[in-house]
Amino acid sequence: MVQCLDAPERAVIRSAKLGPLSATELDASALETLNHHFAQATPQQILAWCLQNIPQGLVQMTSFSMLAVTHMLYAELDARVPVVFIDTLHLFPETLETVQRATERYSLDLCRFSAAGIESRAAFAARYGEALWERDVVRFHQLTKVEPLQRALQDLDVGAWITGRRRDQSANRQDLPIFERDTDGRLKINPLANWTRKDIWGYTFKHGVLYNPLHDQGYTSIGDEPLTTKVQVGEDERAGRWRGSEKTECGIHG
Repeated sequence: MVQCLDAPERAVIRSAKLGPLSATELDASALETLNHHFAQATPQQILAWCLQNIPQGLVQMTSFSMLAVTHMLYAELDARVPVVFIDTLHLFPETLETVQRATERYSLDLCRFSAAGIESRAAFAARYGEALWERDVVRFHQLTKVEPLQRALQDLDVGAWITGRRRDQSANRQDLPIFERDTDGRLKINPLANWTRKDIWGYTFKHGVLYNPLHDQGYTSIGDEPLTTKVQVGEDERAGRWRGSEKTECGIHG
C-alpha cells in the first residue's frame, strides 16, 4: 500500500496552517503552497494527503475511460471515496459495461446522476427533440452533464472533487494545476496533472487496471457516442471530441 507523506513533508504542509479541514478553507496562498509542494509528488501521495486532510465532502469524478485514480483509491489506499458518474444517456455501450465491471471489481460507492427527470435516451429525445447536440450542443451539455454534475455536488455536499485530467491531454490543459478552485469555490484536485499518456498506460498494464475497451479501437478520449470519433496518429488525445468544431470542453471542466 502507498504510504502517506513522511514527517518532513507533513511539516511543510502544516507550515501553511493546513490539516484536517473543510476544503473551502484553503485560500489562494494555501493552494499555491500545495501546488509547489506536490509539484513532483506521485498521484498516490497527492491522494493520500487528500484522504488525511479532507475528511468530509471528498469525491472522485470519472467518465470510466481510464480507471487509474479509482484503482489507486480503492486498491492501493483502501479508501471508499464516493465515485460520481454522470450518465448522459448518450454513452457508448462499452462505457456502461466498464461502469458495471468496475463497480463489481472494486465494490464502488457509485453515485450515478443523469438529466433531471429523464431515464433513457429515448425519453430525452421525446422531451428535447432528436439529436439536440446537432442543434444546440451547449444546451445538450447543460442538460446532460453540467446540471447533473451541479446536482451531484450539491446533493452529496461535496467540498472537494478528484478528476483524472492531465496536462498532456490537450493544449488548453497544459497549465493545469494539481490543486485549484472550481467556479463555485470547491476544491478541485488533479492528481494525474503531471502524468503523461505513457504513464497512464504503464500503470494500467502493470496493475491490471480496467479500462474502456474503446481505447483498443482507436478512441483515445471517450465521451458521448454521437460526439466522439476515433483519433488518428499524430492528433491530440482529445481530437476526437467535438470534431469539426472549436469546442474543447463540455462545461464540466470549463
